[in-house]
Amino acid sequence: MNEILTQEKSIYLQIAEMIETDILRDILLEEERVPSTNELAKLYAINPATAAKGVNILVDEGILYKKRGIGMFVAEGAKENILNRRRNEFFDHYVKKLLEEAASIGLDKNEVIKLIQSADQ
Repeated sequence: MNEILTQEKSIYLQIAEMIETDILRDILLEEERVPSTNELAKLYAINPATAAKGVNILVDEGILYKKRGIGMFVAEGAKENILNRRRNEFFDHYVKKLLEEAASIGLDKNEVIKLIQSADQ
């Protein structure tokens, strides 16, 4: 969680994404405590309410859960949930658009696959 915040998107969204990325990288494991909103606020010099908004997004998605009086923890199955959501987003944001653009210039799916495979060489 030592990444740098940018101006490209809302800070609370960046906080949520950083926590998710730490879960994907096994920096934060299932049932492990995540930094508190105050710790996040201090680390990134942001308002605790902003940090809380990012954490609450993950609570709403079932990625984190609260243990009363102890803190927020990574939920069981969080990594798999994040992977599934990000794969779906990847398909929707990149693959669909790629195939649409390819079709508009006369490339079919097989030709796109060949182009991708040639990039590995």
